[in-house]
Amino acid sequence: MARFGDGLPYERERIVHEARFYMAQSAEAMLEAGKRLIILKENEPHGSFLNIVTEQLGLVPKTAHRMMKAALKYLSPSLQSKMTTLSNLGKAKLYELMLEDDEDLAELAEGGTIVGLTLDDVDRMSVRELRAAIRQSRQKLKESENDLNTSRQMVAEREEKIQKLTVNKLVNNPLDAEGIRQLRDEIGLVEYEIKALLMTRFREGVDRLASNSGDILPHAEYIAGLLNDIELEITLLRDDFALPRHALIDPVPAWAKDDIEADNGDYSASARPEKQINQDEVEDV
Repeated sequence: MARFGDGLPYERERIVHEARFYMAQSAEAMLEAGKRLIILKENEPHGSFLNIVTEQLGLVPKTAHRMMKAALKYLSPSLQSKMTTLSNLGKAKLYELMLEDDEDLAELAEGGTIVGLTLDDVDRMSVRELRAAIRQSRQKLKESENDLNTSRQMVAEREEKIQKLTVNKLVNNPLDAEGIRQLRDEIGLVEYEIKALLMTRFREGVDRLASNSGDILPHAEYIAGLLNDIELEITLLRDDFALPRHALIDPVPAWAKDDIEADNGDYSASARPEKQINQDEVEDV
């Protein structure tokens, strides 16, 4: 304190404010230097540019590349107006956030979240903690995408099998009553799988999106669009086959009534008493 306090008493808020100020200067200086490196790269031969970077500026090429990339990222039209806010995070954290979408970074600067973190969260984190949070978020997103791709593949394979089976039965062997029952069972199984996908994988994906983003509202229109697509397919299916919107609950489906009536007829015949043969008929025989 005696060495770096400039003779002033310790005040935490003042020291934090000053630290942020100089961190911002460091970030802004890094971006301005990155702009100059871009200009040099555009106007100098490759060998000459590398010589300037290493000999005159004392940078390794990898660092120069990161500075140019950061300048292109954060001084783009979509983010330049947000740099006063984002630069307070310091250059190390700006480096970590470079791979995030411009829209997400702009939302972060405006009070939103990125990978489930607010600007204050990112500010309080160490660079290592931020790197770990970003890595974890990307891993979860990758797992969600893999789950979605797996679900799509399973549905596609199931649809293909059902289509082949149905076409084969209808073309080569018209369905009898037993075949119709089997086909109904297959359709029922598809309906069960669709509900299972909606109630598990789809719901889980929406839940992960909400937990990683911190708020589902920014994604509400996207999710609503997916649900609209599902509803549209259901509506088209109803229209194509003139299906009622609400099923009439009948304990005995129409397709089974004939069998029941036939069974009842057989039962009535078997229950009918046999004709008694009188004595005269015996004598006639």
